[in-house]
Amino acid sequence: MTEHAPAVAPGLFREGADGTLTLVGGRSRSSGRLHFPRSPVCPWTGADDVDDADLPRHGRLWAWTTVTAAPPGYAGPVPFGFGVVEFDDADGVLRVVGRITVAETEALTEGTPMVVVAEVLPTEDGPVTTWAFAPGSGGAP
Repeated sequence: MTEHAPAVAPGLFREGADGTLTLVGGRSRSSGRLHFPRSPVCPWTGADDVDDADLPRHGRLWAWTTVTAAPPGYAGPVPFGFGVVEFDDADGVLRVVGRITVAETEALTEGTPMVVVAEVLPTEDGPVTTWAFAPGSGGAP
């Protein structure tokens, strides 16, 4: 993982040799629906026919805020950005919650192109790598 920090939890994402991060969700064969994080059963039907599914790396900002107080266990700086990014899928839109790499909410607007990136977070138990969303298209959303 980035800067040799372990993943915040196993199976949430894969990091490529070039540092790109891909979120790993699940897709039910019977419903065709995508979800994140991956669950062994489809959240819509309860079917246990879920396969790994890579999420798109590019999405668009749907909602956001600035966090001004550190959550329990977090040892990093505040403020930091937090929000929801929408990813288009053949069966609709998937919204994923996560950190945003900028804390200045006035610099963001609804629909801002976002890309999934790796971010190392300091915690009371040591650094961990997680996903975050950075402004920028780097390709089509």
